[in-house]
Amino acid sequence: MTEKPKDTSDPSAAQRSAPSSAEQSAVSSTGRGVSSPFDSPTEQFPRLSKDVPRTDDELGLDPDVPSVGAGGTAPDAPPAYAYASIPPAANAPTDTGRLRRRNGENRRGTLDFGLFLLRLIVGGTFIYHGLQKLTGWFHGPGLDGTRDMMEKGGWDHPTVSAILVTIGEVGGGALLVLGFATPLAAGAVLAVILDAWAWKQGMIPGFQYKASVPTGVEMESILAGVSAVIILTGPGRWALDRNRGWATRPFAGSFVVLLLAVAAAALTYWYLHGGNPLTGIGPFD
Repeated sequence: MTEKPKDTSDPSAAQRSAPSSAEQSAVSSTGRGVSSPFDSPTEQFPRLSKDVPRTDDELGLDPDVPSVGAGGTAPDAPPAYAYASIPPAANAPTDTGRLRRRNGENRRGTLDFGLFLLRLIVGGTFIYHGLQKLTGWFHGPGLDGTRDMMEKGGWDHPTVSAILVTIGEVGGGALLVLGFATPLAAGAVLAVILDAWAWKQGMIPGFQYKASVPTGVEMESILAGVSAVIILTGPGRWALDRNRGWATRPFAGSFVVLLLAVAAAALTYWYLHGGNPLTGIGPFD
């Protein structure tokens, strides 16, 4: 009795053993079977779309900030940022008079007060003598007496000479006291007193410095020297010229004014009087 062969056509087993269409395509393309579902990823995962971000802008990334030395700059150069930067702070004022006084710099002490007293004494002296010649005050000769005195003293144009000396003493002395246009005021009184020095010195031979004689030039020498000092030092801050450069820091301009005052005195004496006032002065007179 023969046994029938066992029917092995189990539909479920047949379905498991039969290769799928994907497996058949994989075998036909690769020549081998598919042992894992991951060997055919295109069938197990969804296909990627074409809208895949590929740039920094699409990904939402910030652009790179250039670093130090990038772009061909020197390694020790400061970084140059492409974005907003803080501007440098403004420099603080360093050369103002108020700041210097606050920091205790450029202290002048009593210098300005001393220059004011010097101007007051010298200017007051010239005003005193000028009013004597102009009005006759303080036992002065007046304008007519001054003209006669100039004529007897050898001045060629006594009226013009009297007017010039009176204006120089009164006007220059007043401006000197006020400290207004100080270089010109001091230059005017310097020219006047130099002519007076030359006039008295040339009256008789010999050096007439002694104040005990009528022709002595001691007072004129002191006034001329102090007038020159005021030109070179300036009037100080106790003056109407306090905001001018020559008030506290005179320079070459003041020296030029000094030379011009001496030249004006020499030309005036030469034109209105003439002669050499130094004639007869010996080395030991």
